[in-house]
Amino acid sequence: MTRRHLLGLIAVGSGMGLAACNSSSGPAATSDKDGGAREPRADAANIRQMLVYRDPECGCCEAWADIARAAGYTVTVENRSDMPAVKAQYGVPDELASCHTAIVGGYAIEGHVPMPHVAKLLRDKPRDIRGIAVPGMPRGSPGMEMPDGSTDAFEVMAFAGDGKVAQFRA
Repeated sequence: MTRRHLLGLIAVGSGMGLAACNSSSGPAATSDKDGGAREPRADAANIRQMLVYRDPECGCCEAWADIARAAGYTVTVENRSDMPAVKAQYGVPDELASCHTAIVGGYAIEGHVPMPHVAKLLRDKPRDIRGIAVPGMPRGSPGMEMPDGSTDAFEVMAFAGDGKVAQFRA
């Protein structure tokens, strides 16, 4: 990533943050009985709305959110310093954790998942999984592209509420 690209992402992120502060619109979220936010409803009106929780210190999360926007999702980014709590709230297993957690269509998308996998998840709507994940931050995954083109092998994994984990293919 070049310094110019990084500065551009920071500028875009800052502008979006200011816009979010002035906007009451966003994914149709519900609240639990304690007043905490839960995932957006998975109805047809907001299936393309995505809420991305990210650590404010991480820059690659915005790059992944930009890829989601380019794929046609309406993305809202929320900076959170308590990312382990966010992951626990949405049932992301510790071994699948990455830097950001997105919620779309009632599913959790953990880390740098390619958009074809997200599209398949939303198209098929499997009832037996809570979400999909790319563990860690593998080089060459969406949002983690390297200037030298280097890549790490990675798999997209599905996770269920009962703790089961399996490979998820697009």
